Amino acid sequence: MTILVTGGAGFIGSNFVLDWLAQSDEPIVNLDKLTYAGNRENLATLEGDPRHIFVQGDIGDRALVERLLGQHRPRAVLHFAAESHVDRSIHGPEDFIQTNVVGTFRLLEAVRAYWSALPDAQRAAFRFLHVSTDEVYGTLGPTDPPFAETNRHEPNSPYSASKAASDHLVRAWHHTYGLPVLTTNCSNNYGPYHFPEKLIPLMIVNALAGKPLPIYGDGQQVRDWLYVKDHCSAIRRVLQAGRPGETYNIGGCNEKRNLEIVHAICALLDELAPAAARGVRDARSGQPIERYAELITHVPDRPGHDRRYAIDARKIERELGWRPAETFETGIRKTVQWYLDHPQWVQRVQSGAYREWVARQYGTATA
Repeated sequence: MTILVTGGAGFIGSNFVLDWLAQSDEPIVNLDKLTYAGNRENLATLEGDPRHIFVQGDIGDRALVERLLGQHRPRAVLHFAAESHVDRSIHGPEDFIQTNVVGTFRLLEAVRAYWSALPDAQRAAFRFLHVSTDEVYGTLGPTDPPFAETNRHEPNSPYSASKAASDHLVRAWHHTYGLPVLTTNCSNNYGPYHFPEKLIPLMIVNALAGKPLPIYGDGQQVRDWLYVKDHCSAIRRVLQAGRPGETYNIGGCNEKRNLEIVHAICALLDELAPAAARGVRDARSGQPIERYAELITHVPDRPGHDRRYAIDARKIERELGWRPAETFETGIRKTVQWYLDHPQWVQRVQSGAYREWVARQYGTATA
């Protein structure tokens, strides 16, 4: 047996591939376009492993997807591939529509044709698992209950609108054609191999370099944080036992304000990599710093910034018995330590398209 993973060189996808192959001998065909956030180095430990078949290509290339399906005969397709950063979607929404909407449509059509031709037993066992986000639900007020699977989609950014559209396509392909789909909507992930444009890795990387730590607005935006390896275990469980046509919310049970997150990262770095011992200087003034929190800098808020996300993950616990293994405190410590242990990975990804985007988004604050 085999599974096909799309976007398996990205942050969540590569963690899933590594996690899967650490626990199973079932091969993975990994289809990734290797855009700016796809990184083969994330998968370096699998070099030469016959269980990992990497193919560079686009989910929108239906002929390629059909060829891979016909050649490898997977029992499941796990769809991670997506453009996934809100700020990028604000500056350039067309790529998000092309990948997240058109790409998902073409992938669904290729998978539908493959699934329709399978023998009855294989058709019944086949699954298409679509990995989505809690951002499709919109924003919450301070006292609103967390997002449940029954909440309607009310996206507020080009990114979340494109993911909401892909959710609707997946749902429609199940109800119209009978394709056995599963959808997961997760909260904010963090952990190893996270591209340093997102909040947590950006704060770690900038702090160690003495660069400002840019906080949007007042920093009181609330997110639920999910350690990426917990997310991987939840996806495995949904693939194993989820009911076709159902949606499962995956959360970390860790609502935190952005400013609280940044202070926690600074405190861990003060403990694990003291600024004075490393000779860290403020990149703006050239002066030595004693505490990384000295680098916190508030910048203008992003347009349409959602104030709060929170996930009600009771359904996946009740029906599938899944709960996160990590608290935020244990997960963030592992994450900070991983970045301290992998400076070469950070250095190599901070080039080209990434630096251009940082300069355009934050100017001299972090470039």
